[in-house]
Amino acid sequence: METKQLKWIYLTILSLIWGSSFILIKKGLVGLTAIQVGSFRIIFAALFLLIVGFNSLRKISRRQWKYVAITSFFGTFMPAYLFAIAETQVNSSIVAILNSLTPLNTLVLGIVAFGIQFQKRQVFGVFIGLIGCLLLVLSGDSTSGTQNYLYVLLVVIATLSYAINVNLIKKYLHDLNSLSITTGNFAVLFLPALMVLSTTNISQTFHAEETQHSILFVMILGVLGTGIANVLFFKLIQISSPVFATSVTYLIPIVAFFWGLLDNEMLTPIQSVGAFVILIGVYLSAKK
Repeated sequence: METKQLKWIYLTILSLIWGSSFILIKKGLVGLTAIQVGSFRIIFAALFLLIVGFNSLRKISRRQWKYVAITSFFGTFMPAYLFAIAETQVNSSIVAILNSLTPLNTLVLGIVAFGIQFQKRQVFGVFIGLIGCLLLVLSGDSTSGTQNYLYVLLVVIATLSYAINVNLIKKYLHDLNSLSITTGNFAVLFLPALMVLSTTNISQTFHAEETQHSILFVMILGVLGTGIANVLFFKLIQISSPVFATSVTYLIPIVAFFWGLLDNEMLTPIQSVGAFVILIGVYLSAKK
């Protein structure tokens, strides 16, 4: 199959996988707490990546392990728990839309803290994206009793964490292949996630049917949504370009929105406008 066709297939598969991650978190929360969902997500992804990428750990130098550990905290540990906690109060489709702020935050932090070059159009895109985010945040606790705008801010913090991770990797781990970075991240987090899980009541509820169903959803999330998706993403970058690969950001909310509709989630008119404004801002900020 030609590379031109293959890259579109990979992009479509990634959109479906990552766009489905938010509904999987929601299903996981039916029988698990947010802390348990975050812990199991890391544990399952770590087990999978250690199986497929264990040999790649040898490429990480002693100096690089420090940055691998730091990026594991910002790129995986914090977001895994923040997204799960946020979805206890916020619709999965809203969380997916707010996740699109990641490229904007990456640009802002890159300019402020890492001195990257930028264009005026990109800065304009950031401001537009922030306006869209503000619309979603302010409409948060007015749509229903369970929509709390403070939990929406947790998603924003998670995207900031992702942005820190991307900039750190670009500056300190640019000479290390992606599989080594990802496998190293989860190798570092495996024991901490187990320790966090052990502080919950999982041993008392593990045998409940509802809990086991939720664990199954989170296992799919960890293995498919994190492990396999990362491998596909790295392959997509290799056969196309980083710009084309990151265009998956625009498709994730669309997939998540349709999953939300199937699960009886609805966006208000204000939230729909906010989502559209965010995507315009992301497009402008990412365009070269």
